[in-house]
Amino acid sequence: MRPLAALRLATSSLKAHKLRSALTILGIIIGVASVITMVAIGQGARQQIEEQVRALGTNVVMLLPGFNRSGPVRSSSGGTPLTDRDAAAIARRVSGVEVAAPIRQGSAQLIYAGRNWSSTVVGSTADIFVARDLTLAEGRKFSDRESRSPAKVAIIGQTVVKELFAGASPLGQTIRVNRVPMKVVGVLEAKGQNAMGQDQDDTVLVPLKAAQSRLLGGRSRGAGEVNMIAIKARRASLVGQVQTEVDALMRERQRLRPDQEAGFAVRSLSELMAVRTQTTNTMTGLLGAIASVALVVGGIGIMNIMLVSVTERTREIGLRMAVGARPEDILLQFLTEAGLLALIGGVIGVLLALALSLAIAQFAGWSVSIDPAIVLVSLLFSGGVGVVFGFYPARKAARLNPIEALRHD
Repeated sequence: MRPLAALRLATSSLKAHKLRSALTILGIIIGVASVITMVAIGQGARQQIEEQVRALGTNVVMLLPGFNRSGPVRSSSGGTPLTDRDAAAIARRVSGVEVAAPIRQGSAQLIYAGRNWSSTVVGSTADIFVARDLTLAEGRKFSDRESRSPAKVAIIGQTVVKELFAGASPLGQTIRVNRVPMKVVGVLEAKGQNAMGQDQDDTVLVPLKAAQSRLLGGRSRGAGEVNMIAIKARRASLVGQVQTEVDALMRERQRLRPDQEAGFAVRSLSELMAVRTQTTNTMTGLLGAIASVALVVGGIGIMNIMLVSVTERTREIGLRMAVGARPEDILLQFLTEAGLLALIGGVIGVLLALALSLAIAQFAGWSVSIDPAIVLVSLLFSGGVGVVFGFYPARKAARLNPIEALRHD
């Protein structure tokens, strides 16, 4: 039997049992759609991380506070805190550093004209604009005098503008940040979400001294204490050298012995993003593997239905063999039916995956990326599942005895 003739026979058989065929391919549809959608979400997340690394630059190093160890337990409280004096020492003594911006941040309640909004306050020096590649949409940066004092001025992000000012210009207006009046002198350009899904536009930038003494101070905080220090190397090729020198300088400033555990961590932005990317890839692979189980279940469903079909069509098979059909022709016919079922399910699954991906991107705001190679592999795999699981029923049909098959009721 020619393949084209087998395809026509398979198509006719599937049309004769439309509802059964539709239910049979349901598992394949769900499996293919799940695999493609999960992989698309994972690849979208990875691309978003890569774009953020390129946007922020690969030459950014973060100095973070370390952990205290009490026996086997590690905690983030206590220890030797980072200060703005550490940032000044790094900028002065570490070669290859363009800027070292001390950062003191925390949450704050914002109030303006009866509107309330909870946001993140970031206190730093003017170096933060270089370290984090910040640009202004309107207004101005802090003056030198404001940067060195607890001036009551603020630069706000686009989310804060939307929530407090409803599209009106905030320049020159006074907002209350943790009950402290702050004059808005600038608005940041939109940056969107970061790799952790946090809104980078939901922020209020203030002078470091203002954050330390007026907004985020407290008795539990030491003078000049900061949460982290953002360090920008002059070139990406100098990041490794900067990390080494910062580590050595901080160990010297904290009077640590060579064998003593450091109370700080020096991490490049690329390293932090690499960990995030690895986690995303692992989760994508795991979810893809789980979704692939649906394909196997769909294949088992095809095998079951094909076995039922062989039983129902035993007399037909006997008649075809009696008029000259060979076992290979019967095998090809049933394999073609199984493969066609799986392929149709695969195509519908791809279309469903495209619709799901677009819906997720539109309504959930997630970044998705559909790889044509994954689509092709999913289609081939679904067809292969149909052939593999359809082989046993097809082989059983091909081995029927013509005389016994004709006697079947």
